[in-house]
Amino acid sequence: MAPEGKPPDSGSQTDAPADVAQDDARTTSSASLSADAEKDALVEAAKARVAAVKEAAQKAATAGTGAPKPPVKKKDEGPKPVDASNHPLAKKLRDKFEGAVIEATEFLGQLSIRIQPSLIVDVCAALRSDSETPFNYLSDLTCVHYPDRKEAPFEVVYNLYSISKNERVRLKAAVNGKGIDSVTSVWPSADWPEREVYDLFGVVFRNHPDLRRILLPPDWEGHPLRKDYPLEFVENAWTAKHLPEFTEVQDEQLEQRRTYGLEILSVPQEREVRELFRSGKEVMPKDK
Repeated sequence: MAPEGKPPDSGSQTDAPADVAQDDARTTSSASLSADAEKDALVEAAKARVAAVKEAAQKAATAGTGAPKPPVKKKDEGPKPVDASNHPLAKKLRDKFEGAVIEATEFLGQLSIRIQPSLIVDVCAALRSDSETPFNYLSDLTCVHYPDRKEAPFEVVYNLYSISKNERVRLKAAVNGKGIDSVTSVWPSADWPEREVYDLFGVVFRNHPDLRRILLPPDWEGHPLRKDYPLEFVENAWTAKHLPEFTEVQDEQLEQRRTYGLEILSVPQEREVRELFRSGKEVMPKDK
């Protein structure tokens, strides 16, 4: 309170709030400046760290003081076929049939002899009746397609086994479009394997007793195990003849499944629609 007899000092009361406001503004301004300064300091410190790392990396690269990289380990080369021209069996065939042995190699203990195609029957007969090592069992007969070999794109492979001596030999014969002689006269068991090779590769076996398809229908077009045969579903004369037409909805479903790489006959409804024969004949009737 003001002393008695004197009026209150109005000026001092009026100026007090202004002074407080100025002090608050100065405080706020200094706090803001300190926060900005702190942020700038952090940014500059981060830039300095990055620059230091880059400089250290450059110095290490220039001076060659960086840790050496471990050497790249080379892959071990696998076994390779070796020449087997001096193998006793190759020598025996070469002495008995002039020009019959084109090449002889050995890979992991497996002897392979490339035979002149025109002499394949004679060579097989000689091996079957050999007195020392009779190869009396034809364990397999198959084929390989080499599209780049224009003159003879197919190679028929004969895997022979000697039951008494427990030895094996593989014969190979290059085949062109004219085919090769059948060895069914040497091993009757070659009947079905030769038919299978004829069916899936199209190789003709001359003098075969019953050369016809064994897996695919007789009027099927093409040979599926050739490397130029399409992998996707095939529409040909056989499918047009024996399989009923699709509806528009089924055609759309089929295209969708092809787009997503799904199996063609993937739903029961489609399997029912695409019956093998329109007459409803059961190809493989169930055992009653």
